[in-house]
Amino acid sequence: MGSYFAYRQMAPFGGSSLLTVDLGQQYIDFFSYFRNSLLHHPSSLIYSFSKGLGGEMWGTIAYYLFSPLNLILLAFPGKLLTSGIMVILLLRYGLAGLSFAWLIDRTGWQRGPRIWAFSTTYALNGWMIANQLNMIWLDVLVILPLIIWGLFKLIHQRQVGTYIAWLAVMMVDNYYMAWMVCLFTLLIIIWQLPVLKNWQARGMAFLRYAWSSLLAAGIAAIVLLPTIFALSQSKGTYTENVIRSRFEYFPLKMLAKLVPGSFNFDQMPKGQPNIYVGMIMILGFALYFFNSRVKWTQRIAAAGVTIFFILSFCYEPLDLLWHAGQFPVWYPYRFSFVFCCWCILLAARTLQVNYRPAPWQVLCLLVLTVVIFAYTGTLKLSYISTDQRIIGISFAGISLVYLLINRRNAPGLYDLLLICLACCDVANAAFTSLNSIAYVSQNEFATYTSQLDQASRKIRQHDQGLFRVAKTFTRTKDDPFQADFNSGDHFGSTLEPTLPDFMGAIGQPAGDGFITYSNGTQVTDALLGFKYTMTKKNPSTPLMPRSGYRPDWNGLATSASTSKVRIQRNPNSLPIAFGASNEILSLAHTTLDPVNYQSQIMQALAGRPINHSLFAVQNFTAVRFENVQSARQITGTTFRRKDFLKPAAIKLTFTPPTNDSYYLTVGPEAADDIRLSVNRKAFAQTKNYRDTIVINLAHHQKGKPVTITMRLKHQAAWLQNVSVYRLNQRSFNASLKTLKQSPLKISHFSNARISGTVNIHRSQSVLMTTIPAAKGWHVRVDGQPATSKTVLGTFMAVPMSPGHHQVTMFYRPPYLLAGTLISLVCLAGTIVIIKRQR
Repeated sequence: MGSYFAYRQMAPFGGSSLLTVDLGQQYIDFFSYFRNSLLHHPSSLIYSFSKGLGGEMWGTIAYYLFSPLNLILLAFPGKLLTSGIMVILLLRYGLAGLSFAWLIDRTGWQRGPRIWAFSTTYALNGWMIANQLNMIWLDVLVILPLIIWGLFKLIHQRQVGTYIAWLAVMMVDNYYMAWMVCLFTLLIIIWQLPVLKNWQARGMAFLRYAWSSLLAAGIAAIVLLPTIFALSQSKGTYTENVIRSRFEYFPLKMLAKLVPGSFNFDQMPKGQPNIYVGMIMILGFALYFFNSRVKWTQRIAAAGVTIFFILSFCYEPLDLLWHAGQFPVWYPYRFSFVFCCWCILLAARTLQVNYRPAPWQVLCLLVLTVVIFAYTGTLKLSYISTDQRIIGISFAGISLVYLLINRRNAPGLYDLLLICLACCDVANAAFTSLNSIAYVSQNEFATYTSQLDQASRKIRQHDQGLFRVAKTFTRTKDDPFQADFNSGDHFGSTLEPTLPDFMGAIGQPAGDGFITYSNGTQVTDALLGFKYTMTKKNPSTPLMPRSGYRPDWNGLATSASTSKVRIQRNPNSLPIAFGASNEILSLAHTTLDPVNYQSQIMQALAGRPINHSLFAVQNFTAVRFENVQSARQITGTTFRRKDFLKPAAIKLTFTPPTNDSYYLTVGPEAADDIRLSVNRKAFAQTKNYRDTIVINLAHHQKGKPVTITMRLKHQAAWLQNVSVYRLNQRSFNASLKTLKQSPLKISHFSNARISGTVNIHRSQSVLMTTIPAAKGWHVRVDGQPATSKTVLGTFMAVPMSPGHHQVTMFYRPPYLLAGTLISLVCLAGTIVIIKRQR
């Protein structure tokens, strides 16, 4: 694999990188966050304000970052992170092969160099190649063989230590993969129990397996209990409530996955399981069921397990079972690694040095191979070419001939042929599959990362306080993790649903698992504490993609800059906590208009009537229709092309009568149906959102016409909520002045603890924070515990009497102490049991 990466010129071997899809858009930013946290501020391992507006990290780390191999990244700062990723990936390939080699050597199924054929096939199986970019899952291939070996010792030698230890390690390393491994251990038990002499021995073995599994879970409770709670507040809310009994596709379609290299980019979002393990292993797996050296009851059990696997790959209820009740978003059939392991295990058990199948068995395999390849030849699949079929048939033919050769004539050459046949087969499949994927260039990542890091450091040099930073360029939604600053962007599986709901309600692009702050207004900039902004000096800089348009910021003074980034300070930003009216405690979300909702929030906080809106509707001065029908009203109209071959557009023009800020609202259908530009400049926007968004159009542009062009992407477009609003600057400034009366003056802070003082004004009775409410937050006022409330369905607020107060807020993951106690008790119990067994 190292040779392949060098051939593809992956960093550090050249100008490309391993970054693609989620590895480039999400995981690498998490790795950077992990490195920064360990080196600079460990408290962010518990809670981080870089996760959107703020969020717990214990459950997030349990899914993404608990692999001990990630510690290697400490030696790879900034733009060199891609090289560190390659080192870790190569280690995982090597350790996976080593681990499986250990297993089949210990079982005695294979000896000597023959082991290389099976261990290399395991390390380069179809699942591993297809999910190479999902580095957070790959440790499972290293740990799984050790768990299986521990299970064998538990069943046949009555020793539980190895199984408990490695299963606990797996649960800590990645609970998601551990769930699938736990289901697989149950199938291994079903396969191995027939080997035992009687039902009493089988029953005792199963009981031993059950309590050992519970002990392993108990040892991992320090991670599992807080994580389970965190999931119940985030990812767990998306669990399917209705399970339909149906097949997801025609089951025979998965036979195409027996062709080497049967994978491409289109298979990532929706495809069949990646189960290729090489032709010789597939044939050895099939021969297991005819191997008379294995008890017939065990072969029947193995057949039942295999049928269960096959049904799991196409029958929806079983698919959901493996994925813990949630359909995967991309990367379907994530559990197929256990089937790959299962196939190679049975092949290793069968293809021993003295095994030789009967000619009729080889003939049956030949017929079956011809039928499978003939059937796949009738399928029109983008991920299989004629060359792949020819190569697959060739490997199958050589494998069948190999099975007929008598090893006694030349055992050394016979074993060498097995090694070459297995390794060349899976290496070819890996080469073919990985060549079909595009990767991010090293320069694209390194240049952007360097500029973002420089800008973030500049801000910290000028201001060591607690605040948020907004920007108008982006590489990923986890840029705050990459460059270690606080913002309003995040993309992750453990994002609490309340944050996308709130961000969508105020006009920001948001969805399940992501939020982004790219369409702020003066109101949201102030309320959410965006104290600094980052913009590109040169709008045409190609390696820093635009993500928003903010004329609001044109008048802000420049406080610092780098070679490509201008940093400006927003004097209107409020602190992370400030005194406010108790009217905010009862404010309900009753409007779908994001600017109206922003106004209601600010007016309620300031103790002003919420029906006195800060925004007023601005009429268009001209509307022009190009190749679409005319309409009196834009909102709610479906516009259709008159001539299908010509461009179509709606052009809206207005002239600002004042120097106030002006904003455009557009419904979510625009994401798919129109291309938006302002004064002939394309508007950069994230492509997916589900709520009406707010776009800053003009600021301090009195008398200068502004033209909004909406070009149809398709034959028709339905326009929703298209309106222009003017912010009443005087009213906004008055409300802002009220809210600035009682700021929380922070004396000490970390990501998980904030201390300071506040003088609550006599017209206020609430300490409002823009910290997302969570059960783990605890508040003490003047040394006494205080009860916080959740406002706007999102944030934490503390009722407080007027006057001077000392305030301390700290975060502790729920159930962390209970989990720690359970882990210690179970660990002590396991040590006692192991000593007694010895």
